[in-house]
Amino acid sequence: MTRAGALARPLMLALLALAVMAPLALLVLTSFGEQWFFPSLWPAHLTLDGWRAVGGGRRTLARAAFTSALLASLTGVLATAVAFTLGRALATLTGWRRRLGTAMVFLPVAAPPIAFGVGVQYSLLVAGLGGSFAGVLVAHLVPAVGFLSLYFLGVFSAFDLRIEDEARSLGATPRQTLWRITLPMLRRQVAEAIVLGALISWSQVALTQLIGGGLVRTLPLEVFAYVRSGQDRYAATGALLLIIPALAALAATRVAARQAEVTPL
Repeated sequence: MTRAGALARPLMLALLALAVMAPLALLVLTSFGEQWFFPSLWPAHLTLDGWRAVGGGRRTLARAAFTSALLASLTGVLATAVAFTLGRALATLTGWRRRLGTAMVFLPVAAPPIAFGVGVQYSLLVAGLGGSFAGVLVAHLVPAVGFLSLYFLGVFSAFDLRIEDEARSLGATPRQTLWRITLPMLRRQVAEAIVLGALISWSQVALTQLIGGGLVRTLPLEVFAYVRSGQDRYAATGALLLIIPALAALAATRVAARQAEVTPL
């Protein structure tokens, strides 16, 4: 490697780190800042009001964070349960049936969000779930199930289903095979799917707005509301809360990948 190349690599890494960390640092500073006007490089005053709002000092932000967390948790668990079955079924198909099934679960992922959202909205309005928590949950489940079905398709494509056949040949029932053989062997993949499904729900904006109709207030919607009203401190605090689960999931995945033992598939 030439000297120029040796110098260019750390420079590019430093620029990349700056591009990632600078927006986060600005959000942190804004969440503590008060009366910060251009061209000042530092807020005139620092305050904890933005973070006190998370603990209930400003109930709208606290309620929105709780609603988002509850939606994300339920979406992650329910979508994983449904997609586990769909992904396993797709992995057992061959030929055009497998291609057709894969295309169907991929449709919610590939469709334009506005077209997809309007279709889901109409269906849930007909079902009487518009403007309700249950309706928003169902709407979040649709793309989450699509993503996770593709994920489990990959998992079960590498999983040796003959292990299940052997367990059943020794007298195990299908339920015993699932709970004592399949799930223990795939517990890491299932945990990752729950986290992925939760993150899909956590970041939803368009579906929540369309289906919730402004009645179901999640954290992303509150952040946009604070931005539009010029309350930068609360908007920055909410934006940081949106980032924290994704960072935690990445860190947990990295740790799990280092500690995971090789599982024979």
